[in-house]
Amino acid sequence: MATRFHIKSGISLFFHGITLISLALAAQSAQAQESDFTSCMNRLQPEAQKAGISSRSFKQFTGNIVPDMSILEKLDYQPEFRQPIWDYLAALVDDQRIQEGKQNLGLYKDTLSRVQARYGVDPATVVAVWGVESNFGQTFGKYPLAQALGTLSCYGRRQAFFQKEFFAALRILQSGDIAPERLVGSWAGAFGHTQFMPTTFERLAVDFDADGQRDLMDNVDDALGSTANYLVKNGWQTGQPWGFEVKLPKDMSIAGEGRRKKRSIQTWASKGVTAVNGKALASLAAPSTQAGLLTPAGANGPAFLVFKNFDVIYSYNAAESYALAIAHLADRLRGGEAFQTAWPTDDPGLSRAERIVLQKKLLQKGYAIGEADGLIGSKTREAIKAEQTRLGLKADGRAGQKILKALQ
Repeated sequence: MATRFHIKSGISLFFHGITLISLALAAQSAQAQESDFTSCMNRLQPEAQKAGISSRSFKQFTGNIVPDMSILEKLDYQPEFRQPIWDYLAALVDDQRIQEGKQNLGLYKDTLSRVQARYGVDPATVVAVWGVESNFGQTFGKYPLAQALGTLSCYGRRQAFFQKEFFAALRILQSGDIAPERLVGSWAGAFGHTQFMPTTFERLAVDFDADGQRDLMDNVDDALGSTANYLVKNGWQTGQPWGFEVKLPKDMSIAGEGRRKKRSIQTWASKGVTAVNGKALASLAAPSTQAGLLTPAGANGPAFLVFKNFDVIYSYNAAESYALAIAHLADRLRGGEAFQTAWPTDDPGLSRAERIVLQKKLLQKGYAIGEADGLIGSKTREAIKAEQTRLGLKADGRAGQKILKALQ
C-alpha cells in the first residue's frame, strides 16, 4: 500500500509539475506577444500621425488593446472560397431570409423609395446586400475593430492592407461618427448593417437622414443609403438586370469563358444559348448588350449570362459565389423562382434551419460544439466527421443532406 501510495503521489507531482510548466510557458508566450504587439503599435504611431490620427487619439484608442491571435486562423478560411457553392447558397438564400427580406422591403418602403430616387438602385438589391451581410442587422460581428485590425496590422499576411484599415478605423473613432464601444464587426474589420470596411466608410458612407452623423451601426437609413451609394460609385446601371439563368447547348464548350469575357447577347444566341425556359435571349435583353457566361459548378450545373451590375455586386466582396447569392436573393425578393437547373451533387446543402437541426442532433450525441446557431465552425465540422466515420460515409466534415438524414 505504501509503495502504491508513493507511486501515485509521484505521478501526481509529475503531472502537477508539467501543468505548472505549461502554464508558465503559456504566460511567457502571452507576455511575449503583448510585448511584440506594444512594439508594433509604437512603430505604427508615426505612420498613424501622418494618416491624420493625433497622438492623443492613438493613445486613447490603442492604449488598452491586446492582440487577438485567434483571428489569424480565420485569415485562411473564408466560406465563399472554401465551401461548395450549393452549400454556400443554401444557407444564404433560404426561405427564412427571403421571408425576412420581404418583410423589410415593406417596413422600410419609404426609405428605400427615397434611396432609389436618389441613387437609382432598386430596393430588392439594397435589401439583398443587407440580408447577406448582416442578416438584416441581426449579426454585426463581435470583434472590436481597433483590436481586430490592430492584430492584423502586426501579424499574419496582408499587414499593409490591414494597417490602412486600422488607421481608417482610428480616424472614424477620432471623428466621433461612431462611439468606441459600438465600433464592432467582423474579424477582418467590416462593420455595420451592410458591413463596410473602414476605408469604404470614409469614402462612401452617407448621412442619408441628415442628422449630422454617418452611422452604419444604429441607423438603418444611413446604411441603406450608403449601400446604394457604394453600388452607384462602382458603376451600377439603373434599370439593368444583373443577369439571368440560361440553358446551354449540349455540345457547347465553356473553356475560357467567364464573367469578364463579355460577348453580345446576339453572339450568345448564335451559339445556341437560350433562356432557361427555352425563350430567345432577345426577349430578355437587347442584342448588343454585353454579357459574360458564368458557370460556377461547371457545364453540368446552372449557367448564367451576367452583365455589368453583376460585376458591381462582385466588387462588394470579390467572390463570384457571394455576388450570385446577393443577385439571386434580390430576384427571390422580387418574387422570382429558385434556379431551374440542379447543382451537380447528390448531397445538396442545408438551409440555416436545417443546420440548426443537425447541430442539435450532434449535441444530443454528446459533442461539445457549443450553441446550435446554424453556423458551421470547426467544432461542428469535427463532430460531423466523427459521425460520418461511424456511419461509413465520406468523412469530410461537410454539413449536407446525407449526414442530416442519417442522424434523423
